[in-house]
Amino acid sequence: MQSPRDFSMYGAVDLGARQAAAQRRQQAAQAAASSSAGGDAPAGGPASAFVFEVTEETFNNDVALRSRTTPVIVDLWAEWCGPCKQLSPVLEKLANEAGGAWVLAKIDVDANPRLAQAFQAQSIPMVVAIVGGQMVDAFLGAMPEAQVKQWLTQVLAVAEQLGIQTAGAPRPEAEGTEGAEGEEDAWADLPPALGAARDAMESGDLDGAARALEKALADTPGDALAKSWLAQVNLMRRVSSYDPATVSREAASQPDDIDAQLRVADFEMASGDAERAFDRILAVIKRTAGAERNTARLHLLDLFEVLPPDDERIKKARTQLTVLLF
Repeated sequence: MQSPRDFSMYGAVDLGARQAAAQRRQQAAQAAASSSAGGDAPAGGPASAFVFEVTEETFNNDVALRSRTTPVIVDLWAEWCGPCKQLSPVLEKLANEAGGAWVLAKIDVDANPRLAQAFQAQSIPMVVAIVGGQMVDAFLGAMPEAQVKQWLTQVLAVAEQLGIQTAGAPRPEAEGTEGAEGEEDAWADLPPALGAARDAMESGDLDGAARALEKALADTPGDALAKSWLAQVNLMRRVSSYDPATVSREAASQPDDIDAQLRVADFEMASGDAERAFDRILAVIKRTAGAERNTARLHLLDLFEVLPPDDERIKKARTQLTVLLF
């Protein structure tokens, strides 16, 4: 799969021309107001159970948290972007056909500039696959439907490797309710507490998910899946209470403030940059001692639980942690 830094630029539109974009949006709005109701639909497209708009306020629940149980494909677009109007309908069609194997989260980069910045979107359309809270692949520009399907097949294969369930999608030849039955069968062996936690996570009820997972761990203390989900939910609970601008400013201006560094590490982890989050906390551990060092160490161990135990980034960070402590 392509790495996010190896995108093809074909069909991509530079985001630098903000002023020209604003003028085009104004012209488009004026044209829409004077046109008949039968005009073309905007690139944003209609919402559905599998296609929805995301804002800075809803990102944590609708993308970061939801990706723990369902792959989320993020479509960064703008109304003035011509290639977006070619690609977005293809993505929406495929998302609805997938029937829940993955969902499409659409982000208007003009309405949500901080999200565009977080994805380092220098041009659009930009399509990013988020699986298990991690950005696993991406591409730029408008691709033909056949190529998009091939890319999605690779993304779903990665999701399966990471233990994210995608079995709910009906096969192209499936009819009736077979897809829904397949999804139910895939989750049928979940203990009741984990099933309740999954439902709460999918609905964005972080507190409810945490309670269910704590119950699951009380019943089965060694349940690795429950421990991982609880770490993910607690991370999202913390991040949802932070103001991104304040956290970034405090971390930059107060490098010796342990809490400030841990908060920005949470943001880095939630956005999929685990290595950067680990390196930040390891740096804190290196220059502290006593209670402060232990606080940072425990926070790092908690973030380790978010990822699969065999993740190479965890192995690397554990080695560095051992060297620092001993």
